[in-house]
Amino acid sequence: MPGTNLTREEAQERARLLTVDAYEIDLDLSGAQEGGTYRSVTTVRFDSAEAGAETFIDLVAPAVHEVELNGRALDVAAVFRDSRITLPHLVAGSNELKVVADCSYTNTGEGLHRFVDPVDQQAYLYTQFEVPDARRVFASFEQPDLKATFQFTVKAPEGWTVISNSPTPEPQDNVWSFEPTPRISSYITALIVGPYHSVHSSYERDGQSVPLGVYCRPSLAEFLDADEIFDVTRQGFDWFQEKFDYDYPFAKYDQLFVPEFNAGAMENAGAVTIRDQYVFRSKVTDAAYERRAETILHELAHMWFGDLVTMEWWNDLWLNESFATYTSVACQAYAQGSKWPNSWTTFANSEKTWAYRQDQLPSTHPIMADISDLDDVLVNFDGITYAKGASVLKQLVAYVGMDEFFKGVQAYFKAHAFGNTRLPDLLGALEETSGRDLKTWSKAWLETAGINILRPEITTDEDGRVTSFTVLQEAPALPAGAKGEPTLRPHRIAIGCYDIDTDDSGKLVRTNRIELDVDGARTTVPFPAGTARPAVILLNDDDLSYAKVRLDEESLRVVTEHLGDFAESLPRALCWASAWDMTRDGELATRDYLSLVLSGIGKETDIGVVQSLHRQVKMALDLYAAPEWREAGLTQWTEATLAHLRAAEPGSDHQLAWARAFAATARTPQQTDLLQSLLDGKETVEGLAVDTELRWAFVERLAATGLLEEDEIAAESERDKTAAGERHAATARAARPTEEAKAEAWASVVDSDKLPNSLQEAVIAGFVQTDQRELLAPYTEKFFAAVKGVWESRSHEMAQQIAVGLYPALQVSQATLDATDAWLSSTEPTAALRRLTSESRSGVERALKAQAADAAASA
Repeated sequence: MPGTNLTREEAQERARLLTVDAYEIDLDLSGAQEGGTYRSVTTVRFDSAEAGAETFIDLVAPAVHEVELNGRALDVAAVFRDSRITLPHLVAGSNELKVVADCSYTNTGEGLHRFVDPVDQQAYLYTQFEVPDARRVFASFEQPDLKATFQFTVKAPEGWTVISNSPTPEPQDNVWSFEPTPRISSYITALIVGPYHSVHSSYERDGQSVPLGVYCRPSLAEFLDADEIFDVTRQGFDWFQEKFDYDYPFAKYDQLFVPEFNAGAMENAGAVTIRDQYVFRSKVTDAAYERRAETILHELAHMWFGDLVTMEWWNDLWLNESFATYTSVACQAYAQGSKWPNSWTTFANSEKTWAYRQDQLPSTHPIMADISDLDDVLVNFDGITYAKGASVLKQLVAYVGMDEFFKGVQAYFKAHAFGNTRLPDLLGALEETSGRDLKTWSKAWLETAGINILRPEITTDEDGRVTSFTVLQEAPALPAGAKGEPTLRPHRIAIGCYDIDTDDSGKLVRTNRIELDVDGARTTVPFPAGTARPAVILLNDDDLSYAKVRLDEESLRVVTEHLGDFAESLPRALCWASAWDMTRDGELATRDYLSLVLSGIGKETDIGVVQSLHRQVKMALDLYAAPEWREAGLTQWTEATLAHLRAAEPGSDHQLAWARAFAATARTPQQTDLLQSLLDGKETVEGLAVDTELRWAFVERLAATGLLEEDEIAAESERDKTAAGERHAATARAARPTEEAKAEAWASVVDSDKLPNSLQEAVIAGFVQTDQRELLAPYTEKFFAAVKGVWESRSHEMAQQIAVGLYPALQVSQATLDATDAWLSSTEPTAALRRLTSESRSGVERALKAQAADAAASA
């Protein structure tokens, strides 16, 4: 939307001028069942450092009726424009502003989102304010360092529930009057309103009692495993309060599973919103429960890091997200009684692969990104901000020591509670407790972009004994278009030495571990003289640092034959990740990667790793395989998925994962006949429950292969008359391999703006089918003709879905690169749209390189 940006300089000037005291926000949501607009009345008390100064407050609203500053009515037409209300002639000291406006419900997941459940036809509302969307609901100084107290008064329909940051009061005449919050930032305020179902409990420890609530729509209540959610939450309370040495800072803790949520969750103070796909209505693997637990713990960690102590400006967004990511995984790994002690395996195999991918795009940036305005931060919720940052925090913990790290964090919370900070505030606290000078470390790790490669250089004598061992560090050139210079960094790593244990069924077991600092291009490893060379030498064992790791020739040979034989899950995950990275880089042919996976995946016990390998093999075959070999590779993979499905233990997580992998790629008439027979119940696989979600996986594939028409999709939708069913049906319709289906899907997303966020996402997912390249080819030109107009006319979330999701990533050709380049040079897109498009272009360029490497492997 034009006119909604805010620059860092503007925010700094406003923060210099203003100290905000309190908001009183009165919302009339009594008409929410019908939708439309609602009345928003905001009263703000704030101090100005100067008499006669002028500033502005933020508001996105279709109509403003009154603006009263210090008892004086301002001319609305003169002061309200785009997303700002100008506030002229401030008095020195105390000022009071009142704004009366009509604000809009949204269906984009931004501001106050309104959703009608098809099951009960009731409306359900929730707010999503990060980054700049509190201004869609009430007038606010929309920047994180202008903290204040917030007092909400809400009128809502009878029988509904209203939840906010403060404990929910008893309503009087359908009006909920909340107590003021502590001093917090506007983006973590929240309202969740509707006839939500709830379960309540409490966290009790040493006289402390925190009310806990879990909420969802009534149509999901039968699937809500509240006890499991409370168990994870209490574990987080125990671990975080011990490590942070600071009691939970808010009056209660509610977790609300809400519909059509754009992200995984949001850390609103005391009222966390979570996507309600985490209320599992069908069987899922343990990896899904682990992921949900990490999300729960991530948001709980934010109550301290982000909510209690908040970044001054969005260039430190990484610190919020990285800290929450690191501590949530650490809690899973180390908390007493945790169900997921191998959570670092999951982190290595999913979060870090995300980070490595992001760090090799032309948009790569330092962890501490230069955020000049809101447009910058909106596209910066990426793999560097979350996963690379968390990886570097893990490295920092290894560098300073875990006890010293958390002692520094404790001092940081006590010094800055309910305030705002910059990175040096945290680093200074860590320097005090660790005795390490972190300025050089910070400059190398946080202020530079790109990724290092670590390689072992090993020489042996004629008896196979190690005579020298060096770690080589490289700093590859940054991607074309990226800013900055390659940088060698200090790494604290462990080196694992593995041998095949002949007494334990041939398992690869660690026989030695060396931990050391790697710095510069060459680091000598203090390897015991005369020691026999291990079968596998694994750099960055235990995954302490952030770097691409390569194996020496002998280790690679052993790993290729025995990758599934590692006794522990983490070294397996590190080797899997290295193989995947080599495939993406064109160092390992796709056909060889497929062979490696097929040789080892049957021995992989970690279900999260198995599911990651499923996704990566499918992506490699779809994008990185030589086109002339692709179908042969897909056939080989699909046959393997079916064999593993039939061989898996009945009712196991592995059986379900293989059923989904098979459904994602079934292609021959015999394979699709099996899908149809499983769907109809004419054939069964022992232990495999073809429940609601698995049925839809089969339906979507059958639709994509042209075997289901509209009436059959409609019949399936009739079986599942829920919001999830509507999404799946939309995906299936868009997946059909006909010109008519594609034209209809395209029109509903690009030509119209009526779809809500979740249905738009579902249609895009169905539209893009990897075995429909020829059918989709004409949409390359249509994409470039439409995307700029979409970006300029839609909200950020909706526009980004389209700009990323409909980019012609499957058209892997020089022609696609040329078309992208021509569009970038002639269209003058905004910086945010240019970044997203350049990232997508980079994916095509990488795929071309990988396809060439795969073709060369066949020679």
